Amino acid sequence: MFLSLRRASRYPVQSASTLRRPVTDDAIQRTFRPFTDDATAIKTRPELPQSFTHDTLLRNKKVLIANRGEIAMRIARAARSLGATSLSVCAPEDISSPHVEFADEHFVLPKGETAIAPYLDIERLTEVAVENGVDFVHPGYGFLSESAPFAQSLVSSGIEWVGPPPEVLQLFGDKIQARALAERSNVPVVRGSDNLTSGEECLSILNNEDVRLPAIMKAAFGGGGRGMRIVRDLSQVSSSFDSCQREALTAFGRNEVFLEEFWEDTKHLEVQILADGKGSVVHLFERDCTVQHRHQKVIELAPARNIHPDLRRRLVDCAVTLARQCNYKGAGTVEFLVRGDLESSETEFVFMEVNPRVQVEHTITEEITGIDIVQSQILIASGKTLPEIGLTQDSISEPTMYAMQCRVTTENPAHDFRPDTGTIDVFRMPAGFGIRLDDGPGFPGAKITPHYDSLLVKITAKARDRKDAAAKLIRALREFRVRGVQTNKSFLLNVLNHRDFLEGEVTTGFIAQNPDLLSPLKEKDRAQKLLQYIGEVLVNGTPKSLGATGDPPSQVEPIVPQIDLQREKKKSLKKIFDEEGPEAFAKAVREHKGLLITDTTWRDAHQSLLATRLRTIDMLNIAEPTSVALRNAYSLECWGGATFDVSMRFLNECPWERLMSLREAVPDIPFQMLLRGANAVGYTSYADNVVFKFCQLAKDAGMDVFRVFDSLNYIENMRLGIDAVGQAGGIVEGAVCYTGDVSDPERGLYDLEYYLHFVRELEAAGIHVLAIKDMAGLLKPNAATMLVGAIRNEFPNLPIHVHTHDTAGTGVASMLAAAHAGADAVDSATDALSGTTAQPSLGALVASTKGTDLDTGLNLTEVSMLNEYWEEARGLYAPFESGQKSGSADVYIHEMPGGQYTNLLYQSTQLGLTGQWSHVKTAYAAANRLLGDIIKVTPSSKVTGDLAQFIVANNLTEHEVVEKAEELSFPNSVIEYFQGYLGIPPFGFPEPLRSRVLKGRTIEGTDGLSCFDGRPGAQLPPYDFDINRKTLEEKWSADKISDYDVMSHAMYPQVFDEFMERQEEYGKLSYLDTRTFLTGMKVDQELNVSLEKGKQLIVKLISVGETSDDGIVNIQFELNGQPRSVHVKDKRSGVAETKRLKALKGVTGSIGAAMPGVVLETKVKKGDKVKKGDPLVLMSAMKMETIITSPCDGVVKQVVVTAGDQLDGGDLCVEIDES
Repeated sequence: MFLSLRRASRYPVQSASTLRRPVTDDAIQRTFRPFTDDATAIKTRPELPQSFTHDTLLRNKKVLIANRGEIAMRIARAARSLGATSLSVCAPEDISSPHVEFADEHFVLPKGETAIAPYLDIERLTEVAVENGVDFVHPGYGFLSESAPFAQSLVSSGIEWVGPPPEVLQLFGDKIQARALAERSNVPVVRGSDNLTSGEECLSILNNEDVRLPAIMKAAFGGGGRGMRIVRDLSQVSSSFDSCQREALTAFGRNEVFLEEFWEDTKHLEVQILADGKGSVVHLFERDCTVQHRHQKVIELAPARNIHPDLRRRLVDCAVTLARQCNYKGAGTVEFLVRGDLESSETEFVFMEVNPRVQVEHTITEEITGIDIVQSQILIASGKTLPEIGLTQDSISEPTMYAMQCRVTTENPAHDFRPDTGTIDVFRMPAGFGIRLDDGPGFPGAKITPHYDSLLVKITAKARDRKDAAAKLIRALREFRVRGVQTNKSFLLNVLNHRDFLEGEVTTGFIAQNPDLLSPLKEKDRAQKLLQYIGEVLVNGTPKSLGATGDPPSQVEPIVPQIDLQREKKKSLKKIFDEEGPEAFAKAVREHKGLLITDTTWRDAHQSLLATRLRTIDMLNIAEPTSVALRNAYSLECWGGATFDVSMRFLNECPWERLMSLREAVPDIPFQMLLRGANAVGYTSYADNVVFKFCQLAKDAGMDVFRVFDSLNYIENMRLGIDAVGQAGGIVEGAVCYTGDVSDPERGLYDLEYYLHFVRELEAAGIHVLAIKDMAGLLKPNAATMLVGAIRNEFPNLPIHVHTHDTAGTGVASMLAAAHAGADAVDSATDALSGTTAQPSLGALVASTKGTDLDTGLNLTEVSMLNEYWEEARGLYAPFESGQKSGSADVYIHEMPGGQYTNLLYQSTQLGLTGQWSHVKTAYAAANRLLGDIIKVTPSSKVTGDLAQFIVANNLTEHEVVEKAEELSFPNSVIEYFQGYLGIPPFGFPEPLRSRVLKGRTIEGTDGLSCFDGRPGAQLPPYDFDINRKTLEEKWSADKISDYDVMSHAMYPQVFDEFMERQEEYGKLSYLDTRTFLTGMKVDQELNVSLEKGKQLIVKLISVGETSDDGIVNIQFELNGQPRSVHVKDKRSGVAETKRLKALKGVTGSIGAAMPGVVLETKVKKGDKVKKGDPLVLMSAMKMETIITSPCDGVVKQVVVTAGDQLDGGDLCVEIDES
């Protein structure tokens, strides 16, 4: 029922003044601007007699608009300009459409069987008009605009129909009768049939060649390109007839169809006419509507370019003759197909049809003539003659301007113009000189449903020639912003920029002949995606996968220091490497006076203390001061190791972009990374060509020093990494991983000779620098003196670089001891991120060596200025602090690597082992013994940690692990270790544990192999980069996939795919400051975001709404002063989210909906046998039918949809077992 606001009535009225978005005259003027930009156009505009003024012509008259969307708003404007009251109607499903409240009054019609049914309900619409004292009914276009019964119903009720009389509508509504009239009027026509009743009748006509192929099957009633099918082969007749009938019935309420011969590759011209039903007829020249898709006009031009005057005369004469023959009244369009050159007077043309209504593209005729066609329709319906409203043929001058219109729709051209649905989050209209907008259902927050036409807005441009008009349309489309639904904007821009279109050398087959027009343009949509992420955090909190379980981020903003650059006379190590190569770099390091420093703040320090969560933006903020303060450093360790996958997995950042952006910001200090030998930056073995390609890409992206290590000191794995870096042209820093204690003769296996032997193998393999990698902080000062001294004595020319962790608190002492023993460089971290499980203090080393032979050449004041920034920046990462308060000397017992210590502490908590950390540490030592007393560094340290947690979680002893090995379900990492995935440990695998763990197991993808014998990667086939790139391009689109992306996928396939999915949803998040990234914004907070040079966003949070009944929270922002909104599902609302199953990607027999829409009919059932191409499901979206066909032969396994189901794109419809 309806709420009466003015008077009691069966269909009471609601005033626009009571609605939530009141319409003002200013708003109307902003949206609809008539052109006054050309003196000639103004001059040719016919003037009304002085007795008429626009605001008094129809005062106290009511115009009911029997339509919706854009045309309803256009009619409301015309009525208002004439002084009339406008009344709109709507279906219940359409209540939020802007046309409803745009009118002065509106009526909600009773719900129908479908969403469009109320707009086709003649009885109800007539009752609304009668009971509310309506004087005129304007039907617009589509729906009942060509319905003779509707017109007759109104006329019989004493209401003026804005259009031709019922008998004329009957005539032209039946395209067969219209063709007969054209023949009687000596207007050329194409061969065609009468109404057809069946597909068999169609076949008969085609077989008898009464109509020749190719033919076109058309709805006898209606228009707009609906209810049409081209028939090129007799086998298509039956299916085309059925679908044509259904679409016609859905769109126009009539299902009659007929056949005509199909003229291909023609021009489509149409003539606009106006007639008063009292003998006067005028034409408003022609329009060129040649650019079409599926018989629907896409871009229209008026007048036709370079048309010969005689051809124009013949066309308009035919149009006027037809109008006079039937005593036409109102606006109408006579359509023709033209075959040949428009510049020739002899060019052939044939009559197509008459559209007895206003056309979608009427706007371009209005712009070239200055005549308001919709107002003219209403005035004619009021009884005015054409002369009385100032319209005679001689008063209408030939056009001197061009007008071009395009229709922006919610269709995705890249997916066969699949209509899209959803909520519009951003809607920004273009404006400016020469642009007219006719808007419809679009506004921020509008819900686009599959029920109605997909038109959002018509954009019309006017200029002095065709190319200028196209240029203005291009400019307007680029200004136009829609977010939340897909549009055809990219397609329109492709057409408008095409040379053939600009030159006018196109036919109706233009789009079909140029499939590249459907290629989507790149639209970054960065701002809206960024807002969506902020909204997600505001509503649902920081993503749990990020592991932000500690205190909230500090509210203190880190201050970036200003450090003046002191010009250096000597050549930097970076320049030496770039200009002279890695051997010269190594020589320069060895000849350097003093101790060189590597700063690990940008990698290992935060990996050890903050779970590797440091974001790129916080490094870039301090990059410039760092490039000055550490200009004399050996290197900056900033990449590789765990940072690679964590960037994608948790931070939503591309690791390659991190490397390249840091390289650009710090051009003159060598960059250093951690390379896991044959494992590159992964946790498993890869084909050899992957490792070689990875190193080359890393070198190209800006990497200099590659610290190559193997988690087991397995020389075969090391050789692969060394060779890969060498071939890429990088600096090979071969690492010997340190464990045990060379200063303790009772420690056992890892004595001084073991390490010397391994260094000999490394030097023979071709390293440039030797790294001693003490990942657990086990290298005591005395041991450092012994080990470094022995290596220096045997290898006097080999640069030595020492890395340690300060877990026990001896880090600074050990590094100084190593330096005194002959080390050239040591690792350290800024003080704020040093100590405990990270590296020793950079400031302590700088201060301790100042003025000595080991002077680092770094300025303590400058280093301290960097540290002040990091002291404040660390507060932003409070959620990732492990809670560790001090160092712990028990590292000498459990030998846990510093980088693993905090991570394992967090993992243990997540696994429910809270309070058992001491047991985990004890079990870690036991696990190390069970594995054979191995080197412990990623990924072997992960194996040890997994086994330790397994032991604690299952309350096992060392003895029980060995005895029960055959029945225990060990972690996969442990099984793969024993299978040799990591290589062979220095002293072999422990028995009998290995044999028991592997009993009955084989390696997937091998011929029954239980374990690898030697380097695993050597037994893997080469990785096919080309095939995998093609697969990724098909999945994510070619413009989004680079060589770097292919490599990321090769390293971490699942992680990369998940990263890309988040990128699709949220875009790049590296622009956001860390506090906002973790916690979102506060109401009224303003945020400056720099996307790139010259591209700044000012974001202000306006409000966060309450959770709606369906669990959605609406969040309002301002973006650069413009309103923006996002809609977020409240995952804590308790509202159940019903989701349909999605079709499985890559599974041929899993068949999903190609687009959002409604299921009309299912064609198969469970158990049916189908062949490739057989119809499965019939769908409709925005009145466009689509048949889902079988992609393969097989048997129907299940049908999961039924008629009436509302589907989203990709929803599962049918499953088929392939034959």
